[in-house]
Amino acid sequence: MTERGGLFKSGGRFAEGVDTTMKKFNDSIPYDQRLYAQDVKGSIAYSKALVKMKLITEKEQLVIENGLKEVQKKWESGEFEIQEGDEDIHTANERQLSDIIGKEIAGKLHTGRSRNDQVAVDVRLWLRDELTEILQLLENLITTTVQKAEEDIDLILPGYTHLQRAQPIRWSHWLLSHVSSWIRDFDRLKNLQKNPLGLGLCPLGSSALAGNPFGVDREALADDLGFEGGATWNSLDSTSDRDFIAEFLFACSLLMVHISRISEDFCIYCTAEFNFVSLSDRYSTGSSLMPQKKNPDSTELLRGKSGRVVGALHGLLLCMKGLPSTYNKDLQEDKEGMFDTADTVKLCLRVLNGVISTMTVNGDSLKKALSPDLLATDLADYLVTKGIPFRETHHIVGRIVRLSADTKTPLDQIPLSDLKEICDKFEEDVTSVWSYEHSVERRNATGGTAKVQILSQIKKIRSFLSS
Repeated sequence: MTERGGLFKSGGRFAEGVDTTMKKFNDSIPYDQRLYAQDVKGSIAYSKALVKMKLITEKEQLVIENGLKEVQKKWESGEFEIQEGDEDIHTANERQLSDIIGKEIAGKLHTGRSRNDQVAVDVRLWLRDELTEILQLLENLITTTVQKAEEDIDLILPGYTHLQRAQPIRWSHWLLSHVSSWIRDFDRLKNLQKNPLGLGLCPLGSSALAGNPFGVDREALADDLGFEGGATWNSLDSTSDRDFIAEFLFACSLLMVHISRISEDFCIYCTAEFNFVSLSDRYSTGSSLMPQKKNPDSTELLRGKSGRVVGALHGLLLCMKGLPSTYNKDLQEDKEGMFDTADTVKLCLRVLNGVISTMTVNGDSLKKALSPDLLATDLADYLVTKGIPFRETHHIVGRIVRLSADTKTPLDQIPLSDLKEICDKFEEDVTSVWSYEHSVERRNATGGTAKVQILSQIKKIRSFLSS
Protein backbone atom coordinates (compact mmCIF):
# COMPACT_ATOMS: atom_id res chain seq x y z
CA MET A 1 0.00 0.00 0.00
CA THR A 2 1.25 3.48 -0.92
CA GLU A 3 0.11 6.70 0.74
CA ARG A 4 -1.84 8.83 -1.67
CA GLY A 5 -0.25 12.13 -2.64
CA GLY A 6 -0.86 14.92 -5.10
CA LEU A 7 -4.51 15.52 -5.96
CA PHE A 8 -5.90 12.48 -4.20
CA LYS A 9 -4.20 12.41 -0.82
CA SER A 10 -5.97 10.39 1.84
CA GLY A 11 -8.60 12.24 3.79
CA GLY A 12 -10.52 13.56 0.81
CA ARG A 13 -12.59 11.15 -1.24
CA PHE A 14 -10.32 8.23 -0.31
CA ALA A 15 -9.98 6.79 3.17
CA GLU A 16 -6.91 4.68 2.45
CA GLY A 17 -3.86 4.59 0.25
CA VAL A 18 -3.52 3.05 -3.18
CA ASP A 19 -2.15 -0.41 -3.82
CA THR A 20 1.51 -0.19 -4.89
CA THR A 21 0.92 -2.24 -8.01
CA MET A 22 -2.16 -0.19 -8.87
CA LYS A 23 -0.17 3.01 -8.55
CA LYS A 24 2.44 1.75 -10.98
CA PHE A 25 -0.35 0.54 -13.26
CA ASN A 26 -2.17 3.86 -13.18
CA ASP A 27 0.65 6.41 -13.36
CA SER A 28 1.46 7.82 -16.79
CA ILE A 29 4.23 10.22 -15.76
CA PRO A 30 6.99 7.83 -16.95
CA TYR A 31 5.98 8.57 -20.55
CA ASP A 32 3.61 11.55 -20.68
CA GLN A 33 6.30 13.78 -19.16
CA ARG A 34 7.21 14.35 -22.82
CA LEU A 35 4.24 16.72 -22.89
CA TYR A 36 5.76 19.08 -20.30
CA ALA A 37 6.26 22.03 -22.68
CA GLN A 38 2.79 21.71 -24.21
CA ASP A 39 1.22 21.38 -20.76
CA VAL A 40 2.94 24.60 -19.70
CA LYS A 41 1.83 26.36 -22.88
CA GLY A 42 -1.78 25.31 -22.41
CA SER A 43 -1.73 26.30 -18.75
CA ILE A 44 -0.36 29.76 -19.48
CA ALA A 45 -3.11 30.31 -22.04
CA TYR A 46 -5.73 29.10 -19.57
CA SER A 47 -4.41 31.40 -16.84
CA LYS A 48 -4.97 34.35 -19.17
CA ALA A 49 -8.51 33.14 -19.77
CA LEU A 50 -9.06 33.02 -15.99
CA VAL A 51 -8.26 36.75 -15.83
CA LYS A 52 -10.96 37.48 -18.41
CA MET A 53 -13.38 35.41 -16.29
CA LYS A 54 -12.35 37.54 -13.27
CA LEU A 55 -11.34 34.40 -11.37
CA ILE A 56 -7.77 35.60 -10.88
CA THR A 57 -6.15 39.03 -11.04
CA GLU A 58 -3.66 40.11 -13.68
CA LYS A 59 -1.00 40.12 -10.98
CA GLU A 60 -1.82 36.53 -10.04
CA GLN A 61 -1.77 35.54 -13.70
CA LEU A 62 1.72 36.98 -14.09
CA VAL A 63 2.90 35.05 -11.03
CA ILE A 64 1.40 31.85 -12.46
CA GLU A 65 2.92 32.45 -15.91
CA ASN A 66 6.39 33.14 -14.53
CA GLY A 67 6.09 30.12 -12.26
CA LEU A 68 5.10 27.88 -15.17
CA LYS A 69 8.08 29.14 -17.15
CA GLU A 70 10.29 28.15 -14.21
CA VAL A 71 8.67 24.69 -14.28
CA GLN A 72 9.57 24.36 -17.96
CA LYS A 73 13.14 25.45 -17.31
CA LYS A 74 13.47 22.72 -14.68
CA TRP A 75 12.37 20.11 -17.22
CA GLU A 76 14.73 21.46 -19.85
CA SER A 77 17.71 21.58 -17.51
CA GLY A 78 17.03 18.14 -16.07
CA GLU A 79 16.45 19.58 -12.59
CA PHE A 80 12.80 18.53 -12.38
CA GLU A 81 12.42 15.81 -9.77
CA ILE A 82 9.39 13.55 -10.13
CA GLN A 83 7.84 12.88 -6.73
CA GLU A 84 5.63 10.13 -5.35
CA GLY A 85 2.34 11.93 -5.94
CA ASP A 86 3.13 12.97 -9.52
CA GLU A 87 0.63 10.72 -11.26
CA ASP A 88 0.92 12.38 -14.66
CA ILE A 89 2.45 15.42 -16.34
CA HIS A 90 -0.47 17.62 -15.26
CA THR A 91 -0.25 16.83 -11.55
CA ALA A 92 3.55 16.96 -11.71
CA ASN A 93 3.60 20.43 -13.24
CA GLU A 94 0.92 21.72 -10.87
CA ARG A 95 2.75 20.33 -7.86
CA GLN A 96 6.02 21.93 -9.00
CA LEU A 97 4.22 25.21 -9.65
CA SER A 98 2.84 25.10 -6.12
CA ASP A 99 6.35 24.57 -4.78
CA ILE A 100 7.53 27.65 -6.68
CA ILE A 101 4.71 30.18 -6.16
CA GLY A 102 2.73 28.65 -3.31
CA LYS A 103 -0.47 26.61 -3.25
CA GLU A 104 -2.82 29.52 -2.73
CA ILE A 105 -2.25 31.03 -6.17
CA ALA A 106 -1.26 27.82 -7.97
CA GLY A 107 -4.41 26.15 -6.72
CA LYS A 108 -6.54 28.60 -8.73
CA LEU A 109 -5.12 27.51 -12.09
CA HIS A 110 -7.25 24.40 -12.39
CA THR A 111 -10.54 26.28 -11.84
CA GLY A 112 -13.09 25.02 -14.36
CA ARG A 113 -10.47 22.82 -16.02
CA SER A 114 -10.14 19.04 -16.06
CA ARG A 115 -7.22 16.84 -16.91
CA ASN A 116 -9.55 15.49 -19.59
CA ASP A 117 -9.49 18.68 -21.67
CA GLN A 118 -5.96 19.43 -20.49
CA VAL A 119 -4.46 16.28 -21.96
CA ALA A 120 -6.57 16.62 -25.10
CA VAL A 121 -5.01 19.99 -25.88
CA ASP A 122 -1.52 18.93 -24.79
CA VAL A 123 -1.47 15.99 -27.20
CA ARG A 124 -2.74 18.14 -30.06
CA LEU A 125 -0.04 20.74 -29.46
CA TRP A 126 2.64 18.07 -29.24
CA LEU A 127 1.51 16.32 -32.39
CA ARG A 128 1.42 19.55 -34.38
CA ASP A 129 5.05 20.20 -33.41
CA GLU A 130 6.09 16.62 -34.24
CA LEU A 131 4.43 16.77 -37.64
CA THR A 132 6.51 19.83 -38.52
CA GLU A 133 9.69 17.85 -37.82
CA ILE A 134 8.48 14.71 -39.60
CA LEU A 135 7.47 16.72 -42.67
CA GLN A 136 10.89 18.34 -42.82
CA LEU A 137 12.64 14.96 -42.62
CA LEU A 138 10.36 13.56 -45.32
CA GLU A 139 11.07 16.57 -47.52
CA ASN A 140 14.81 15.99 -47.00
CA LEU A 141 14.42 12.36 -48.09
CA ILE A 142 12.46 13.34 -51.20
CA THR A 143 15.03 16.00 -52.11
CA THR A 144 17.92 13.56 -51.73
CA THR A 145 16.21 10.87 -53.82
CA VAL A 146 15.26 13.29 -56.58
CA GLN A 147 18.87 14.48 -56.72
CA LYS A 148 20.09 10.88 -57.10
CA ALA A 149 17.49 10.27 -59.81
CA GLU A 150 18.73 13.29 -61.72
CA GLU A 151 22.36 12.20 -61.43
CA ASP A 152 21.70 8.66 -62.70
CA ILE A 153 19.11 9.47 -65.35
CA ASP A 154 20.99 7.63 -68.13
CA LEU A 155 21.08 4.25 -66.35
CA ILE A 156 18.70 1.55 -67.61
CA LEU A 157 17.76 -1.68 -65.86
CA PRO A 158 15.13 -4.41 -66.13
CA GLY A 159 11.78 -3.43 -64.68
CA TYR A 160 9.98 -6.20 -62.81
CA THR A 161 6.42 -7.33 -62.27
CA HIS A 162 5.74 -10.38 -60.07
CA LEU A 163 9.53 -10.21 -59.46
CA GLN A 164 9.89 -11.40 -63.06
CA ARG A 165 11.79 -9.45 -65.69
CA ALA A 166 9.34 -7.35 -67.68
CA GLN A 167 10.48 -4.25 -69.60
CA PRO A 168 13.48 -1.91 -69.55
CA ILE A 169 13.11 1.21 -67.44
CA ARG A 170 15.39 4.00 -66.30
CA TRP A 171 16.87 3.65 -62.83
CA SER A 172 15.62 7.17 -62.16
CA HIS A 173 12.09 6.08 -63.03
CA TRP A 174 12.28 3.35 -60.40
CA LEU A 175 13.57 5.78 -57.75
CA LEU A 176 10.89 8.32 -58.56
CA SER A 177 8.17 5.68 -58.29
CA HIS A 178 8.96 5.55 -54.57
CA VAL A 179 9.14 9.33 -54.35
CA SER A 180 5.60 9.45 -55.76
CA SER A 181 4.32 7.47 -52.78
CA TRP A 182 6.24 9.74 -50.39
CA ILE A 183 4.64 12.78 -51.99
CA ARG A 184 1.25 11.31 -51.11
CA ASP A 185 2.52 10.68 -47.58
CA PHE A 186 3.73 14.27 -47.33
CA ASP A 187 0.37 15.59 -48.50
CA ARG A 188 -1.50 13.30 -46.10
CA LEU A 189 0.59 14.39 -43.10
CA LYS A 190 0.39 18.07 -44.06
CA ASN A 191 -3.38 17.89 -44.39
CA LEU A 192 -3.55 16.18 -40.99
CA GLN A 193 -1.55 18.99 -39.43
CA LYS A 194 -3.79 21.66 -40.96
CA ASN A 195 -7.12 19.81 -40.69
CA PRO A 196 -9.64 22.42 -39.44
CA LEU A 197 -11.84 19.66 -38.02
CA GLY A 198 -9.00 17.68 -36.45
CA LEU A 199 -5.74 19.07 -35.14
CA GLY A 200 -7.00 22.54 -36.04
CA LEU A 201 -9.60 22.48 -33.24
CA CYS A 202 -8.89 23.35 -29.61
CA PRO A 203 -10.58 21.25 -26.87
CA LEU A 204 -9.35 23.36 -23.96
CA GLY A 205 -12.22 24.80 -21.93
CA SER A 206 -14.44 21.73 -22.35
CA SER A 207 -13.72 20.74 -18.74
CA ALA A 208 -14.32 17.08 -17.77
CA LEU A 209 -17.27 16.51 -20.09
CA ALA A 210 -20.14 18.98 -19.64
CA GLY A 211 -18.34 22.24 -20.45
CA ASN A 212 -16.86 25.15 -18.53
CA PRO A 213 -19.19 26.70 -15.91
CA PHE A 214 -17.44 30.08 -15.75
CA GLY A 215 -18.07 31.33 -19.29
CA VAL A 216 -14.52 30.86 -20.59
CA ASP A 217 -13.93 32.39 -24.02
CA ARG A 218 -12.93 29.21 -25.81
CA GLU A 219 -12.48 30.90 -29.18
CA ALA A 220 -9.96 33.28 -27.62
CA LEU A 221 -8.21 30.30 -26.03
CA ALA A 222 -8.03 28.58 -29.41
CA ASP A 223 -6.65 31.71 -31.02
CA ASP A 224 -4.07 32.18 -28.27
CA LEU A 225 -2.81 28.62 -28.79
CA GLY A 226 -2.74 28.87 -32.57
CA PHE A 227 -5.68 26.60 -33.43
CA GLU A 228 -6.87 27.86 -36.81
CA GLY A 229 -10.19 25.99 -36.65
CA GLY A 230 -11.26 27.56 -33.36
CA ALA A 231 -12.82 25.68 -30.46
CA THR A 232 -14.21 22.16 -30.65
CA TRP A 233 -17.97 22.03 -31.10
CA ASN A 234 -19.11 19.56 -28.42
CA SER A 235 -17.58 19.19 -24.97
CA LEU A 236 -18.49 15.49 -24.66
CA ASP A 237 -16.67 14.69 -27.88
CA SER A 238 -13.81 17.08 -27.12
CA THR A 239 -12.42 15.12 -24.21
CA SER A 240 -12.77 11.67 -25.81
CA ASP A 241 -11.82 12.37 -29.43
CA ARG A 242 -8.64 10.59 -30.45
CA ASP A 243 -9.41 10.41 -34.17
CA PHE A 244 -6.51 12.75 -34.87
CA ILE A 245 -4.09 10.32 -33.23
CA ALA A 246 -5.55 7.41 -35.18
CA GLU A 247 -5.18 9.47 -38.37
CA PHE A 248 -1.57 10.24 -37.48
CA LEU A 249 -0.84 6.57 -36.82
CA PHE A 250 -2.52 5.60 -40.10
CA ALA A 251 -0.57 8.19 -42.08
CA CYS A 252 2.66 7.02 -40.44
CA SER A 253 1.75 3.36 -41.02
CA LEU A 254 1.27 4.00 -44.73
CA LEU A 255 4.52 5.97 -44.86
CA MET A 256 6.32 3.06 -43.18
CA VAL A 257 4.74 0.60 -45.63
CA HIS A 258 6.21 2.69 -48.44
CA ILE A 259 9.58 2.82 -46.69
CA SER A 260 9.39 -0.95 -46.23
CA ARG A 261 8.78 -1.50 -49.94
CA ILE A 262 11.83 0.44 -51.14
CA SER A 263 13.85 -1.21 -48.38
CA GLU A 264 12.81 -4.64 -49.69
CA ASP A 265 13.92 -3.62 -53.18
CA PHE A 266 17.28 -2.51 -51.80
CA CYS A 267 17.66 -5.81 -49.91
CA ILE A 268 17.16 -7.65 -53.22
CA TYR A 269 19.19 -5.30 -55.39
CA CYS A 270 22.28 -5.37 -53.18
CA THR A 271 22.58 -9.18 -53.26
CA ALA A 272 25.43 -10.68 -55.29
CA GLU A 273 22.83 -12.18 -57.61
CA PHE A 274 21.63 -8.71 -58.59
CA ASN A 275 24.44 -6.37 -57.52
CA PHE A 276 22.49 -3.35 -58.76
CA VAL A 277 23.47 -1.25 -55.74
CA SER A 278 26.13 -1.29 -53.06
CA LEU A 279 25.22 0.13 -49.68
CA SER A 280 27.81 2.23 -47.92
CA ASP A 281 29.74 0.57 -45.10
CA ARG A 282 28.20 3.26 -42.90
CA TYR A 283 24.80 1.62 -43.34
CA SER A 284 25.87 -2.03 -43.36
CA THR A 285 26.88 -4.55 -40.71
CA GLY A 286 28.77 -7.83 -40.62
CA SER A 287 28.41 -11.37 -39.36
CA SER A 288 29.75 -12.70 -36.06
CA LEU A 289 30.73 -15.92 -37.85
CA MET A 290 31.23 -15.30 -41.58
CA PRO A 291 34.02 -12.79 -42.27
CA GLN A 292 32.93 -12.08 -45.86
CA LYS A 293 29.42 -10.90 -45.01
CA LYS A 294 28.20 -7.35 -45.59
CA ASN A 295 24.60 -7.29 -44.50
CA PRO A 296 22.02 -4.60 -45.42
CA ASP A 297 20.80 -4.35 -41.83
CA SER A 298 19.77 -0.73 -42.35
CA THR A 299 17.19 -1.65 -44.97
CA GLU A 300 16.19 -4.84 -43.16
CA LEU A 301 15.45 -2.87 -40.00
CA LEU A 302 13.58 -0.24 -42.00
CA ARG A 303 11.46 -3.05 -43.39
CA GLY A 304 10.96 -4.59 -39.95
CA LYS A 305 10.02 -1.39 -38.12
CA SER A 306 7.00 -0.88 -40.36
CA GLY A 307 5.25 -3.64 -38.40
CA ARG A 308 5.91 -1.80 -35.17
CA VAL A 309 4.16 1.34 -36.43
CA VAL A 310 1.24 -0.56 -37.96
CA GLY A 311 0.87 -2.37 -34.62
CA ALA A 312 0.48 0.96 -32.80
CA LEU A 313 -2.38 1.87 -35.13
CA HIS A 314 -4.13 -1.44 -34.52
CA GLY A 315 -3.64 -1.08 -30.78
CA LEU A 316 -5.29 2.34 -30.63
CA LEU A 317 -8.19 1.35 -32.87
CA LEU A 318 -8.90 -1.68 -30.71
CA CYS A 319 -8.71 0.53 -27.61
CA MET A 320 -11.18 3.03 -29.07
CA LYS A 321 -13.72 0.68 -30.62
CA GLY A 322 -15.59 -0.35 -27.44
CA LEU A 323 -15.45 2.81 -25.34
CA PRO A 324 -18.62 4.30 -23.89
CA SER A 325 -19.20 8.01 -24.44
CA THR A 326 -16.84 10.74 -23.22
CA TYR A 327 -13.54 10.22 -21.43
CA ASN A 328 -12.41 6.82 -20.13
CA LYS A 329 -9.03 5.89 -18.65
CA ASP A 330 -8.44 3.53 -21.59
CA LEU A 331 -7.51 6.66 -23.53
CA GLN A 332 -4.34 6.93 -21.46
CA GLU A 333 -3.12 4.17 -23.79
CA ASP A 334 -3.13 6.59 -26.73
CA LYS A 335 0.24 8.13 -25.96
CA GLU A 336 2.92 5.44 -25.82
CA GLY A 337 2.14 4.20 -29.33
CA MET A 338 1.98 7.77 -30.59
CA PHE A 339 5.32 8.71 -29.02
CA ASP A 340 7.00 5.53 -30.25
CA THR A 341 5.57 5.97 -33.75
CA ALA A 342 6.85 9.54 -34.02
CA ASP A 343 10.30 8.49 -32.79
CA THR A 344 10.42 5.47 -35.09
CA VAL A 345 9.32 7.39 -38.19
CA LYS A 346 11.83 10.18 -37.61
CA LEU A 347 14.68 7.70 -37.11
CA CYS A 348 13.67 5.70 -40.20
CA LEU A 349 13.51 8.82 -42.37
CA ARG A 350 17.00 9.82 -41.27
CA VAL A 351 18.40 6.34 -41.90
CA LEU A 352 16.78 5.94 -45.33
CA ASN A 353 18.06 9.37 -46.35
CA GLY A 354 21.53 8.24 -45.35
CA VAL A 355 21.21 4.95 -47.22
CA ILE A 356 20.18 6.64 -50.47
CA SER A 357 22.64 9.54 -50.27
CA THR A 358 25.63 7.20 -49.75
CA MET A 359 24.74 4.18 -51.91
CA THR A 360 26.56 3.34 -55.14
CA VAL A 361 24.56 2.35 -58.22
CA ASN A 362 26.44 -0.28 -60.21
CA GLY A 363 25.81 0.79 -63.78
CA ASP A 364 27.71 -2.16 -65.28
CA SER A 365 25.51 -4.64 -63.40
CA LEU A 366 22.37 -2.86 -64.58
CA LYS A 367 23.60 -3.07 -68.15
CA LYS A 368 24.53 -6.76 -67.88
CA ALA A 369 21.07 -7.54 -66.52
CA LEU A 370 19.42 -6.29 -69.71
CA SER A 371 18.48 -8.99 -72.24
CA PRO A 372 16.48 -9.05 -75.50
CA ASP A 373 13.49 -10.81 -73.94
CA LEU A 374 12.75 -7.50 -72.19
CA LEU A 375 11.93 -6.11 -75.64
CA ALA A 376 9.22 -8.65 -76.49
CA THR A 377 6.51 -6.03 -76.05
CA ASP A 378 8.45 -3.66 -78.30
CA LEU A 379 8.47 -6.41 -80.92
CA ALA A 380 4.68 -6.71 -80.65
CA ASP A 381 4.41 -2.92 -80.91
CA TYR A 382 6.56 -3.06 -84.08
CA LEU A 383 3.97 -5.32 -85.71
CA VAL A 384 1.21 -2.94 -84.60
CA THR A 385 2.91 -0.26 -86.73
CA LYS A 386 2.61 -2.72 -89.64
CA GLY A 387 -1.16 -2.69 -89.30
CA ILE A 388 -1.75 -5.84 -87.21
CA PRO A 389 -4.10 -5.61 -84.16
CA PHE A 390 -2.23 -5.80 -80.87
CA ARG A 391 -4.05 -8.92 -79.65
CA GLU A 392 -2.79 -10.71 -82.73
CA THR A 393 0.74 -9.33 -82.41
CA HIS A 394 0.81 -10.48 -78.79
CA HIS A 395 0.08 -14.03 -79.96
CA ILE A 396 2.63 -13.82 -82.78
CA VAL A 397 5.42 -12.64 -80.50
CA GLY A 398 4.46 -15.33 -78.00
CA ARG A 399 5.29 -17.90 -80.71
CA ILE A 400 8.62 -16.16 -81.35
CA VAL A 401 9.46 -16.19 -77.63
CA ARG A 402 8.71 -19.91 -77.53
CA LEU A 403 10.95 -20.42 -80.58
CA SER A 404 13.71 -18.49 -78.78
CA ALA A 405 13.36 -20.69 -75.69
CA ASP A 406 13.21 -23.95 -77.66
CA THR A 407 16.27 -23.12 -79.79
CA LYS A 408 18.11 -21.26 -77.00
CA THR A 409 18.50 -18.35 -79.40
CA PRO A 410 18.27 -14.79 -78.04
CA LEU A 411 15.29 -12.93 -79.47
CA ASP A 412 17.45 -10.38 -81.27
CA GLN A 413 19.40 -13.12 -83.03
CA ILE A 414 16.54 -15.07 -84.56
CA PRO A 415 17.05 -14.85 -88.34
CA LEU A 416 14.69 -12.60 -90.29
CA SER A 417 13.71 -15.61 -92.39
CA ASP A 418 12.47 -17.43 -89.27
CA LEU A 419 10.54 -14.35 -88.20
CA LYS A 420 8.93 -14.11 -91.61
CA GLU A 421 7.80 -17.73 -91.40
CA ILE A 422 5.77 -16.76 -88.36
CA CYS A 423 4.61 -13.39 -89.74
CA ASP A 424 5.34 -11.99 -93.20
CA LYS A 425 5.11 -8.40 -91.92
CA PHE A 426 8.62 -8.49 -90.50
CA GLU A 427 11.13 -6.40 -92.48
CA GLU A 428 14.80 -5.41 -92.22
CA ASP A 429 13.82 -2.47 -90.00
CA VAL A 430 12.94 -4.89 -87.19
CA THR A 431 16.53 -4.41 -86.00
CA SER A 432 15.49 -1.00 -84.64
CA VAL A 433 13.55 -2.83 -81.93
CA TRP A 434 16.69 -4.21 -80.28
CA SER A 435 17.72 -1.03 -78.49
CA TYR A 436 17.07 -0.56 -74.78
CA GLU A 437 17.52 3.20 -75.10
CA HIS A 438 15.01 3.28 -77.94
CA SER A 439 12.60 1.22 -75.86
CA VAL A 440 12.61 3.53 -72.85
CA GLU A 441 12.45 6.64 -75.03
CA ARG A 442 9.34 5.32 -76.75
CA ARG A 443 7.53 5.45 -73.38
CA ASN A 444 7.23 9.23 -73.58
CA ALA A 445 3.63 9.71 -72.51
CA THR A 446 3.10 11.55 -69.22
CA GLY A 447 4.48 9.45 -66.37
CA GLY A 448 6.56 7.23 -68.64
CA THR A 449 10.19 6.19 -68.40
CA ALA A 450 11.46 8.40 -71.26
CA LYS A 451 14.05 10.94 -70.17
CA VAL A 452 11.83 13.91 -70.97
CA GLN A 453 9.10 12.49 -68.72
CA ILE A 454 11.51 11.80 -65.88
CA LEU A 455 12.71 15.40 -66.05
CA SER A 456 9.07 16.44 -66.02
CA GLN A 457 8.45 14.33 -62.90
CA ILE A 458 11.43 15.93 -61.18
CA LYS A 459 10.12 19.39 -62.03
CA LYS A 460 6.66 18.56 -60.68
CA ILE A 461 8.09 17.15 -57.44
CA ARG A 462 10.27 20.18 -56.83
CA SER A 463 7.35 22.47 -57.61
CA PHE A 464 5.19 20.57 -55.12
CA LEU A 465 7.78 20.92 -52.37
CA SER A 466 8.37 24.59 -53.04
CA SER A 467 4.66 25.31 -52.80
